[in-house]
Amino acid sequence: MMKTLFLQPPSFDGFDGGAGSRYQAKREIKSFWYPTWLAQPAALIPDSRLIDAPPARIGMEPVLEDIRDRDMVVMHTSTPSFASDVKVAAMLKEAKPSLLIGMVGAKVAVQPEESLLKGAPIDFVARNEFDFTIREIAEGRDLRAVDGISWRDADGTIVHNKDRQLIHDMDTLPFVTDVYKRDLRIEDYFIGYLMHPYISIYSGRGCKSRCTFCLWPQTVGGHVYRTRSPAHVAAEIAHAQKLFPQVREFFFDDDTFTDDLPRAEAIARELGKLGVTWSCNAKANVPRDTLKVLKDNGLRLLLVGYESGNQQILHNIKKGMRIEVARQFTKDCHELGIKIHGTFILGLPGESRETIQETITFAKEINPHTMQVSLAAPYPGTFLHKQATENGWLDAANAELIDENGVQIAPLHYPHLSHTEIFESVELFYRKFYFRAPKIASIIGEMVRSPQMMRRRLREGVEFFQFLRDRHAA
Repeated sequence: MMKTLFLQPPSFDGFDGGAGSRYQAKREIKSFWYPTWLAQPAALIPDSRLIDAPPARIGMEPVLEDIRDRDMVVMHTSTPSFASDVKVAAMLKEAKPSLLIGMVGAKVAVQPEESLLKGAPIDFVARNEFDFTIREIAEGRDLRAVDGISWRDADGTIVHNKDRQLIHDMDTLPFVTDVYKRDLRIEDYFIGYLMHPYISIYSGRGCKSRCTFCLWPQTVGGHVYRTRSPAHVAAEIAHAQKLFPQVREFFFDDDTFTDDLPRAEAIARELGKLGVTWSCNAKANVPRDTLKVLKDNGLRLLLVGYESGNQQILHNIKKGMRIEVARQFTKDCHELGIKIHGTFILGLPGESRETIQETITFAKEINPHTMQVSLAAPYPGTFLHKQATENGWLDAANAELIDENGVQIAPLHYPHLSHTEIFESVELFYRKFYFRAPKIASIIGEMVRSPQMMRRRLREGVEFFQFLRDRHAA
């Protein structure tokens, strides 16, 4: 078995581009998702190691020291970080020419040939779901016999092997929390709306929704929701309770945990027996009866992608959601005491000055506990990227997704709406949502009731205003 290092490379300070982040960028409040997509194959390979450099604030020296005893390095990359990651791969290859270097992630899954052509130090890339792909390579199999990879043969020719079948029995995958315990410091992982310290895992992969902008289902996970059994999920949470007694909250990072309502309720009842606090991703259409079951069994918060307050835009992006259903869902959550972190995207197809104002008004009306505003990001491999390219919404001068500091920019423009207007609307949105007397009073009330929340909100406030300053400087 090859001695394997799984690596999230050093990057921009505060850049969350990890193998679990949906928007690879520096956020308005510093946050780091767990590198679960790397931890899962690491759990399949004995004596492997996972280094997640950005949250651990690790530079290249410890990485170069580690590879002295390694045969293979598997790096996670993304579209925004690819050029930087190739430079890291070159440093690794120079330090140890015999090292086999592979890359995984949505970027190389949809652009395998381009990635290999632009990444001379890379020996192979793994397409789509790559857990068992990496294990087979670590076992020493001839690359010709490994499904799901594109690779460079001895004379430099790029070879594309046949696709790997997706995993359907998800209970065959080992727990990732053992890798977290072995290789990560969980206190390094922070998300503004989750209790700290938290742990994030997947209870399934894939999403039946067809949102045109969403990265993972269109590139790696697929549109079939493939799930672990409720007993398997509960067993890992019980195991994690013993490994990490300091954890205050568990988060299920499935694209849409509530895609299967009976299963979500079954898992909730198991979690209720364990007495844990938990949160998850949800679509804004969960019926009140299910919400009550989840709440009664430890659910604290739902992460909900509202995206827009304009119905036509929701149709344009194939969200499969009606505004009035989202309003009722949010009302039910408020009444049941379930907190919501709402996410919105500006610059989607159909956006105008008027629809931006409509979305801001909608957000203020439904009033989630906290919210996040992102810029529409046409990642390669998504339908949105295809649309943008074909319609001239994405031009070469503005095609990057982040600036030189890792901050998200507005890559799309329309005849009636410029890059600059979309970019500046993010700050407008935040100010109009948070700088309201009722919202300010709510935040102050939280801080007064909890010294920990006081420290947290003050730190977040400093980071938020620094984020605004950085945007103005860009």
